[in-house]
Amino acid sequence: MIDPTDIRLDDVVRMRKPHPCGGFEWRVIRLGTDIGARCLTCGRKVLMPRSQFARRVKKIVERKDAGLGMSNP
Repeated sequence: MIDPTDIRLDDVVRMRKPHPCGGFEWRVIRLGTDIGARCLTCGRKVLMPRSQFARRVKKIVERKDAGLGMSNP
């Protein structure tokens, strides 16, 4: 199971079961009590509780950089 506190905005995750359109991969678009995700196959958006999301995720396919883009002189 994926650590629910380790999910970041714009991560691409693979779910255990396919969406009705046949897609397995989703992009995280909202974080909070509920996690919002968009299907990369059909574009459908869903909201689900963080605990349910953590149970359904199989793995993180793509991780966005954690850096803020700032550099110290």
